[in-house]
Amino acid sequence: MNVHFIVHEAFEAPGAFETWIESRGYHSSYSRVYEGQPLPPSADGIDLLVVLGGPQDPSTTIAECPHFDSAGEQAVIRKCVEARKAVIGVCLGSQLIGEALGATFEHSPEKEIGKFPISLTADGRRNRKFEHFGDRVDVGHWHNDMPGLTDDARIIAFSEGCPRQIVEYSDIVYGFQCHMELTLEVVNLLIAASERELATLKDHRFVQQPDILRANDYDSMNEKLFVFLDRLMESYRSQQ
Repeated sequence: MNVHFIVHEAFEAPGAFETWIESRGYHSSYSRVYEGQPLPPSADGIDLLVVLGGPQDPSTTIAECPHFDSAGEQAVIRKCVEARKAVIGVCLGSQLIGEALGATFEHSPEKEIGKFPISLTADGRRNRKFEHFGDRVDVGHWHNDMPGLTDDARIIAFSEGCPRQIVEYSDIVYGFQCHMELTLEVVNLLIAASERELATLKDHRFVQQPDILRANDYDSMNEKLFVFLDRLMESYRSQQ
């Protein structure tokens, strides 16, 4: 199995996704666009496409950020969806999936940075890929936008600050506004890239400061992500 990552910034790293890949004996490949690496020309050779987060949004232009080609990434996502590949978007990646499928991203009601609970909807509780989450689970956050909804999309989970935390676009295509891949190493990269911003957000109710961010336990949510990924790949294999 090959997992291909689109990585927008060095500080928005794959984190626990790579732990899962290594432990399952899968292969990984990368489009580190911040280093000028190209996007994949087709879905060939990809089993799971993972589009990671970034400070951009789907409306960011190449003039504003030369290494970010929103239209190009959306085209890659559509190619993978049409080829019945598994696709996961995280944060910005989730918004790009929605855009690629015709649903416009929106601003979230609240900025969320830290570890806070999400709650499963009725659709989420009925979905085998998420049954191990229970009704609520604490997960990582680092965002202020959220993905758009297609006519067929199902909201799997929401939080007090954001009504679209996990979205199912199909049985093998999911958008995660939340960050279940965060590890302490990735959190430290994000803090280093956002220290000034964090200092201005001390009064926000869903924003944690660096000392709390570093003290959070991320292992348990990583393990829940791994179970979801295993079940996602079971669904993907059953369709090949």
